Amino acid sequence: MTVSGKWLILLLILVLFALFFIFEGPSYLTLSAFQDYKVALLSYVENHFVFSVLLAVSIYITVVTLSLPGAAFLSLLMGFVFGRWLGWVLLVVAATIGAVLVFLLARYLFYDWAKSKIQGISAAQKIMQIFERHSLQYLLFLRLVPLFPFWVVNLTMAMTTIKTKQYLLGTFFGILPGSFVFANLGQSLASIERLDQVFSGELLFAFALLGLLMLVPVFASKSRDDYENR
Repeated sequence: MTVSGKWLILLLILVLFALFFIFEGPSYLTLSAFQDYKVALLSYVENHFVFSVLLAVSIYITVVTLSLPGAAFLSLLMGFVFGRWLGWVLLVVAATIGAVLVFLLARYLFYDWAKSKIQGISAAQKIMQIFERHSLQYLLFLRLVPLFPFWVVNLTMAMTTIKTKQYLLGTFFGILPGSFVFANLGQSLASIERLDQVFSGELLFAFALLGLLMLVPVFASKSRDDYENR
Protein backbone atom coordinates (compact mmCIF):
# COMPACT_ATOMS: atom_id res chain seq x y z
CA MET A 1 0.00 0.00 0.00
CA THR A 2 1.14 3.55 -0.70
CA VAL A 3 2.22 6.17 1.82
CA SER A 4 -1.20 7.80 1.49
CA GLY A 5 -2.75 4.46 2.45
CA LYS A 6 -0.70 4.38 5.64
CA TRP A 7 -1.78 7.90 6.51
CA LEU A 8 -5.41 6.95 5.90
CA ILE A 9 -5.11 4.02 8.32
CA LEU A 10 -3.47 6.25 10.92
CA LEU A 11 -6.25 8.81 10.51
CA LEU A 12 -8.93 6.13 10.95
CA ILE A 13 -7.22 4.87 14.12
CA LEU A 14 -7.02 8.40 15.52
CA VAL A 15 -10.70 9.05 14.73
CA LEU A 16 -11.83 5.84 16.45
CA PHE A 17 -9.57 6.61 19.40
CA ALA A 18 -11.05 10.12 19.68
CA LEU A 19 -14.62 8.86 19.42
CA PHE A 20 -14.00 6.45 22.28
CA PHE A 21 -13.22 9.36 24.58
CA ILE A 22 -15.75 11.79 23.10
CA PHE A 23 -18.55 9.35 23.92
CA GLU A 24 -17.02 8.74 27.38
CA GLY A 25 -16.08 5.13 26.76
CA PRO A 26 -13.79 4.90 29.82
CA SER A 27 -16.67 5.89 32.12
CA TYR A 28 -18.52 2.66 31.26
CA LEU A 29 -15.50 0.49 32.03
CA THR A 30 -15.40 1.13 35.76
CA LEU A 31 -16.67 -0.84 38.73
CA SER A 32 -18.91 2.02 39.87
CA ALA A 33 -20.63 2.30 36.48
CA PHE A 34 -20.95 -1.48 36.33
CA GLN A 35 -23.18 -1.46 39.41
CA ASP A 36 -25.67 0.70 37.52
CA TYR A 37 -25.99 -1.40 34.38
CA LYS A 38 -25.18 -4.99 35.44
CA VAL A 39 -28.84 -6.08 35.78
CA ALA A 40 -29.80 -4.63 32.42
CA LEU A 41 -26.69 -6.17 30.85
CA LEU A 42 -27.50 -9.68 32.07
CA SER A 43 -31.09 -9.30 30.91
CA TYR A 44 -30.00 -8.21 27.44
CA VAL A 45 -27.54 -11.09 27.10
CA GLU A 46 -30.21 -13.57 28.14
CA ASN A 47 -32.59 -12.30 25.44
CA HIS A 48 -29.96 -11.80 22.69
CA PHE A 49 -27.29 -14.35 23.52
CA VAL A 50 -25.69 -14.98 20.11
CA PHE A 51 -25.61 -11.29 19.21
CA SER A 52 -24.19 -10.50 22.65
CA VAL A 53 -21.33 -12.96 22.11
CA LEU A 54 -20.47 -11.43 18.74
CA LEU A 55 -20.76 -7.89 20.11
CA ALA A 56 -18.62 -8.64 23.16
CA VAL A 57 -15.88 -10.23 21.04
CA SER A 58 -15.97 -7.33 18.58
CA ILE A 59 -15.70 -4.73 21.34
CA TYR A 60 -12.83 -6.59 22.98
CA ILE A 61 -10.96 -6.94 19.69
CA THR A 62 -11.42 -3.21 19.03
CA VAL A 63 -10.15 -2.24 22.48
CA VAL A 64 -7.05 -4.40 22.10
CA THR A 65 -6.38 -3.37 18.49
CA LEU A 66 -6.57 0.34 19.32
CA SER A 67 -4.78 -0.16 22.67
CA LEU A 68 -7.66 1.57 24.46
CA PRO A 69 -7.89 1.60 28.26
CA GLY A 70 -10.27 -0.81 29.96
CA ALA A 71 -9.14 -4.22 28.69
CA ALA A 72 -8.68 -5.55 32.25
CA PHE A 73 -12.21 -4.58 33.22
CA LEU A 74 -13.62 -6.03 30.00
CA SER A 75 -11.82 -9.29 30.79
CA LEU A 76 -13.62 -9.51 34.12
CA LEU A 77 -16.88 -8.52 32.46
CA MET A 78 -16.54 -11.43 30.03
CA GLY A 79 -16.37 -13.84 32.92
CA PHE A 80 -19.30 -12.17 34.68
CA VAL A 81 -21.57 -12.22 31.64
CA PHE A 82 -20.64 -15.52 30.00
CA GLY A 83 -19.30 -17.56 32.90
CA ARG A 84 -15.91 -19.11 33.60
CA TRP A 85 -15.49 -21.43 30.62
CA LEU A 86 -17.20 -19.62 27.76
CA GLY A 87 -15.84 -16.33 29.05
CA TRP A 88 -12.33 -17.81 29.03
CA VAL A 89 -12.67 -19.05 25.44
CA LEU A 90 -14.05 -15.71 24.23
CA LEU A 91 -11.31 -13.83 26.06
CA VAL A 92 -8.49 -15.87 24.56
CA VAL A 93 -9.92 -15.70 21.04
CA ALA A 94 -10.69 -11.96 21.15
CA ALA A 95 -7.41 -11.00 22.82
CA THR A 96 -5.39 -13.08 20.36
CA ILE A 97 -7.15 -11.61 17.32
CA GLY A 98 -6.78 -8.08 18.68
CA ALA A 99 -3.11 -8.61 19.49
CA VAL A 100 -2.38 -9.96 16.01
CA LEU A 101 -4.22 -7.04 14.39
CA VAL A 102 -2.30 -4.39 16.33
CA PHE A 103 0.91 -6.33 15.65
CA LEU A 104 0.25 -6.30 11.90
CA LEU A 105 -0.80 -2.65 11.90
CA ALA A 106 2.26 -1.55 13.84
CA ARG A 107 4.58 -3.65 11.70
CA TYR A 108 3.05 -2.32 8.51
CA LEU A 109 3.05 1.30 9.64
CA PHE A 110 6.25 1.59 11.64
CA TYR A 111 8.53 -1.39 10.96
CA ASP A 112 10.63 0.20 8.22
CA TRP A 113 11.17 3.32 10.31
CA ALA A 114 12.11 1.33 13.45
CA LYS A 115 14.41 -0.96 11.48
CA SER A 116 16.29 2.00 10.01
CA LYS A 117 16.86 3.38 13.51
CA ILE A 118 18.01 0.03 14.94
CA GLN A 119 20.51 -0.55 12.13
CA GLY A 120 22.65 2.28 13.44
CA ILE A 121 22.82 0.92 17.02
CA SER A 122 25.08 -2.10 17.47
CA ALA A 123 23.74 -2.96 20.94
CA ALA A 124 20.18 -2.96 19.62
CA GLN A 125 21.18 -5.23 16.74
CA LYS A 126 22.74 -7.70 19.16
CA ILE A 127 19.61 -7.78 21.27
CA MET A 128 17.50 -8.35 18.17
CA GLN A 129 19.74 -11.25 17.10
CA ILE A 130 19.40 -12.89 20.52
CA PHE A 131 15.65 -12.41 20.45
CA GLU A 132 15.37 -13.81 16.93
CA ARG A 133 16.92 -17.12 18.04
CA HIS A 134 14.41 -17.62 20.84
CA SER A 135 11.54 -15.30 19.91
CA LEU A 136 8.75 -17.71 20.85
CA GLN A 137 10.21 -18.41 24.31
CA TYR A 138 10.66 -14.71 25.07
CA LEU A 139 7.14 -13.91 23.91
CA LEU A 140 5.68 -16.68 26.08
CA PHE A 141 7.58 -15.27 29.04
CA LEU A 142 6.25 -11.75 28.42
CA ARG A 143 2.70 -13.03 28.05
CA LEU A 144 2.82 -15.19 31.17
CA VAL A 145 4.54 -12.67 33.44
CA PRO A 146 2.64 -9.35 33.54
CA LEU A 147 5.76 -7.19 33.75
CA PHE A 148 4.56 -4.94 30.95
CA PRO A 149 1.06 -3.89 29.80
CA PHE A 150 -0.49 -6.06 27.10
CA TRP A 151 -0.45 -3.24 24.55
CA VAL A 152 3.24 -2.51 25.13
CA VAL A 153 4.17 -6.10 24.28
CA ASN A 154 1.93 -5.96 21.18
CA LEU A 155 3.62 -2.87 19.78
CA THR A 156 7.15 -3.86 20.80
CA MET A 157 6.94 -7.28 19.19
CA ALA A 158 5.96 -5.66 15.89
CA MET A 159 9.38 -4.01 15.82
CA THR A 160 11.19 -7.35 16.08
CA THR A 161 11.79 -10.03 13.46
CA ILE A 162 9.35 -12.52 14.99
CA LYS A 163 7.13 -14.19 12.41
CA THR A 164 3.38 -13.57 12.55
CA LYS A 165 2.63 -17.28 13.08
CA GLN A 166 5.04 -17.45 16.03
CA TYR A 167 3.53 -14.29 17.47
CA LEU A 168 0.01 -15.69 17.16
CA LEU A 169 0.93 -19.01 18.82
CA GLY A 170 2.99 -17.34 21.55
CA THR A 171 0.16 -14.95 22.32
CA PHE A 172 -2.55 -17.62 22.27
CA PHE A 173 -0.79 -20.03 24.61
CA GLY A 174 0.84 -17.30 26.70
CA ILE A 175 -2.44 -15.63 27.68
CA LEU A 176 -4.29 -18.85 28.54
CA PRO A 177 -3.50 -18.83 32.29
CA GLY A 178 -4.09 -15.11 32.83
CA SER A 179 -7.29 -15.12 30.81
CA PHE A 180 -8.65 -17.98 32.89
CA VAL A 181 -7.92 -16.04 36.08
CA PHE A 182 -9.82 -13.02 34.76
CA ALA A 183 -12.78 -15.09 33.53
CA ASN A 184 -12.93 -17.02 36.80
CA LEU A 185 -12.77 -13.90 38.97
CA GLY A 186 -15.24 -12.17 36.67
CA GLN A 187 -17.98 -14.42 38.02
CA SER A 188 -17.69 -12.50 41.29
CA LEU A 189 -17.22 -9.09 39.65
CA ALA A 190 -20.11 -7.66 41.63
CA SER A 191 -18.14 -8.22 44.86
CA ILE A 192 -14.77 -6.90 43.62
CA GLU A 193 -14.04 -3.46 45.02
CA ARG A 194 -10.75 -2.70 43.24
CA LEU A 195 -9.14 -4.13 40.10
CA ASP A 196 -5.85 -4.58 41.94
CA GLN A 197 -7.57 -7.35 43.91
CA VAL A 198 -7.48 -9.56 40.82
CA PHE A 199 -3.83 -10.60 41.02
CA SER A 200 -2.48 -11.64 44.42
CA GLY A 201 1.23 -11.84 45.19
CA GLU A 202 1.08 -15.63 45.21
CA LEU A 203 -0.56 -15.72 41.80
CA LEU A 204 2.01 -13.35 40.30
CA PHE A 205 4.78 -15.50 41.76
CA ALA A 206 3.26 -18.60 40.15
CA PHE A 207 3.09 -16.83 36.78
CA ALA A 208 6.71 -15.72 37.18
CA LEU A 209 7.84 -19.30 37.76
CA LEU A 210 5.85 -20.48 34.76
CA GLY A 211 7.37 -17.70 32.68
CA LEU A 212 10.90 -18.64 33.74
CA LEU A 213 10.15 -22.22 32.71
CA MET A 214 9.54 -20.91 29.18
CA LEU A 215 13.07 -19.48 29.20
CA VAL A 216 14.78 -22.78 30.05
CA PRO A 217 15.59 -23.46 26.35
CA VAL A 218 17.20 -20.01 26.15
CA PHE A 219 19.40 -20.62 29.17
CA ALA A 220 20.30 -24.10 27.91
CA SER A 221 21.27 -22.75 24.50
CA LYS A 222 23.40 -19.99 26.01
CA SER A 223 25.18 -22.47 28.29
CA ARG A 224 25.88 -24.74 25.32
CA ASP A 225 27.25 -21.82 23.28
CA ASP A 226 29.48 -20.72 26.17
CA TYR A 227 30.78 -24.26 26.56
CA GLU A 228 31.54 -24.61 22.83
CA ASN A 229 33.34 -21.27 22.75
CA ARG A 230 35.76 -22.20 25.50
